[in-house]
Amino acid sequence: MSVSSSKSTVATTPVIGHNNDPEQNKPAHDSIPKDFGLFPVPRRLRYDPQKPFYFGTMLNLSFGFASTFTAANLYYCQPLLIDLAVSFNVSYDEVIPTLVQAGYAVGLLLISPLGDLVKRRQLILLLLVMSSSLTIGLAITDNLQIFEAVSFLVGVVTVVPQIVLPLAADLAPPERRASAISIVLSGLLFGILIARVLAGVIANFTTWRVVYYMAVGVQYFVLVGAYWIIPDYPAKNQGLTYFNILTSMAKYAVTEPQVIQAAIVNIASSACFSSYWARLFHTVTLTFLLGGPPYHYSTLAIGLFGLVGMLGVAVGPFIGRLVDRLVPWYATLIATVCQLIFQGVQTGAGGINIAAVIVSCFGLDVGRQMQQVSLTSSVFTISTAARARLNAILIISLFIGQVMGTAVGTQVFVRHGWRAAATVSMAWFGLQVVVLLVRGPHVERYTWFGYEGGLEARKSVVMAREKEKERANEKAAAVADPEQKCKGETVDGEPKSRPASLEATVGRHEYRQDEKDPSQFA
Repeated sequence: MSVSSSKSTVATTPVIGHNNDPEQNKPAHDSIPKDFGLFPVPRRLRYDPQKPFYFGTMLNLSFGFASTFTAANLYYCQPLLIDLAVSFNVSYDEVIPTLVQAGYAVGLLLISPLGDLVKRRQLILLLLVMSSSLTIGLAITDNLQIFEAVSFLVGVVTVVPQIVLPLAADLAPPERRASAISIVLSGLLFGILIARVLAGVIANFTTWRVVYYMAVGVQYFVLVGAYWIIPDYPAKNQGLTYFNILTSMAKYAVTEPQVIQAAIVNIASSACFSSYWARLFHTVTLTFLLGGPPYHYSTLAIGLFGLVGMLGVAVGPFIGRLVDRLVPWYATLIATVCQLIFQGVQTGAGGINIAAVIVSCFGLDVGRQMQQVSLTSSVFTISTAARARLNAILIISLFIGQVMGTAVGTQVFVRHGWRAAATVSMAWFGLQVVVLLVRGPHVERYTWFGYEGGLEARKSVVMAREKEKERANEKAAAVADPEQKCKGETVDGEPKSRPASLEATVGRHEYRQDEKDPSQFA
């Protein structure tokens, strides 16, 4: 079916979990699939279209665990800067801790989209082998330039969480998709926290090199675990090239109203959050507030506020369950308004009572997680075939927001004080609300502004309505063409004419499994 200029008509592509190639649909016992042609895939993990993988809680938690100890690679160095300078016999300003973050940004752009092109099991295993092996170089080198170059390369291959996240969304049933995403995101955030704690404690009692030896051991442990738990899920978009994947990601970033809306909200929210917790848990506005009058807290006391962030991480799975019950647009709106309220508490009472700071810390952290889960859930509904690319766009927008928030938050404080910096964050939250409200929850995919399709917030109600509409359409089609109905209604046990919305629709375009990839547009 051709694609019209309005892009409202799409062609049919294979459903996730169903490959149209009969050779690839043979049961797993007909041949023994091997990772990299060498290592047999465990029998229970081999793909069989007749027996879909069961995505249970333990597998979901394993994904979160893997995210924790791979994301930690990006933050081990931050508490070690003084030790590194002393060990390499250089001045403090010669140690560049952001190189690993720069490498991560490159990996997000160039490697994480491969999740839409190749088998993700093998991609994850390869990245874990590379990150583990490269970390050995960090532990043994005596040269700062080599340490920084290897740090950059470690950052490039530390994108396993961004491969695992879309995989979890593919494996989870629709009614549990947000919960699955929230567990993986919580694992990632916990890794950011625990990396700094472990690195600081270990380096305090031994040397900084032991931190990286520990990281090597943990990553190899994750590698072994990944071999035994990651399903051998088939590759998506096998007809595309790497260049097609990158160019189509760019198209998504500039032609999809829902992606652009989510990216703008993500940039502004991340700017607020990083201004409050620079690099998520090392503070700028908060440090200036707690380090000055009336509190005069030490750096250690300020650092303990990271425990409040840990509590926020702990409630992540419960946040996912709430998002699963709501249309994602409403979950994002609720999270944004809550963050605006808690930012107001910190702005108004942060310099009066420490309780206001604690409450705002927890509230902002929980609100940010809910917002991230709902934005990710919403964007993933655009195309099941492009979730890795869509996720990459969201994470890149998050990075942009972090840079903006840290830079602007610091400058505003230096010139006008912490309360002015907090007020700027409130303005950013206000911008997010405006961006959400200009485009309603149930508009058509390529509608840029406005409202249509009602205002129902409960996902179950919207899904039930859509299923009823699909049944009515099928009946109408059968009445209009009764001969077609008699020409065999099933093929291999599946309906011969599948509805366009295979997992039910929320917001008129959610869960469309027949969406054609933009890179395949004629």
